[in-house]
Amino acid sequence: MKQFRIFVKKEWLHIWRDKRTLFILIWMPVIQILLYGFALTNEVKNSNMVVFDQAKDEASRSIAEKISSSRYFSLYKNINSWKEIEATFRQGKIRLAVVFPRNFRYDLLHGNHAQIQLIADSSDPNTANMLSNYAAVIINDYQEAINENQKLPYTIKVQVRMRYNPELKGAYNFVPGVMALVLMLVCTMMTAIAIVKEKEIGTMEVILVSPLKPFRIIIAKTIPYLVVSMLNIISILLISVYALDVPIAGSLWLLMAESILFTITSLSVGILISNTAKTQQTAMFTAMMSLFLPTLLFSGFLFPVENMPLPLQLIANVVPSRWYFIIVKDVMIKGLGFAAVWKETLILIGMTTTLLGISIYKFKIRL
Repeated sequence: MKQFRIFVKKEWLHIWRDKRTLFILIWMPVIQILLYGFALTNEVKNSNMVVFDQAKDEASRSIAEKISSSRYFSLYKNINSWKEIEATFRQGKIRLAVVFPRNFRYDLLHGNHAQIQLIADSSDPNTANMLSNYAAVIINDYQEAINENQKLPYTIKVQVRMRYNPELKGAYNFVPGVMALVLMLVCTMMTAIAIVKEKEIGTMEVILVSPLKPFRIIIAKTIPYLVVSMLNIISILLISVYALDVPIAGSLWLLMAESILFTITSLSVGILISNTAKTQQTAMFTAMMSLFLPTLLFSGFLFPVENMPLPLQLIANVVPSRWYFIIVKDVMIKGLGFAAVWKETLILIGMTTTLLGISIYKFKIRL
């Protein structure tokens, strides 16, 4: 145990003495969250929707069919209660709900006025705004069609509700994405460089002849970066709440626990890269190219995964940041509990176990 503590202390000294490393670990995440949160704010299609048709008349069925048959929407199912709408939103299976009140056709034809309610999941405000606008345009087209031969025009009033983010703030979507991006890049890159650095300066031979087992050597190398990553998570959450006005709707402890799990996954990726890279430049380049673009493209941060072709969706399934992004949005933005994210949690645990197993096996071969 004494040798283990010495290894951990050595890694701490490496971090705090290297000013460039310290800048990347501490200040880069803060700068990124501020830039993305304030500065960044893309066509969507085949978004799942549900229809709650309380009227079940010719007009409501016609409008629902027109919306679901457009290229922007895909009918997930017809539902029969308000509770089903809430439950389906919480499961993350839909982005829009269309609600028709009772006597919709009667109100339209006899009172010349009817209402339709659109409920959108605005944890991604840009997508929610676009989807509600698409649906409103389709409804207006139907209204114009039935008004062509009428002296007294019929009016359909569209009522839009935005769930989870009524003000449509872009930060609600970008904060979870930046958390996934920062943790994946910083943890992976710095861990990979730290181990490869031992090879370059010739101290790896000392590590190889140490009495510590390979598993303990790996843990000792990663503990300081895990602690620094926790500080990054805390700083990101503080900036999100107090500077970007993004509340933590769910359990803070669950969010921290999931973040620690994702951090360990990222550290495992870094260890695996370090086992194959021979120089720090190679390790950094591999980490940047193999993780930066996949995290941006396949996590759902910038582009909805469901809009991608099937082969790209399969690739997205092996990107750890995709599952963490879903977890952060569900817990932090939607206020859901562990019951909503247990599948994503199990996927991250499986990825972490696999990566650590491969890394330890490769390290044993070196020994």
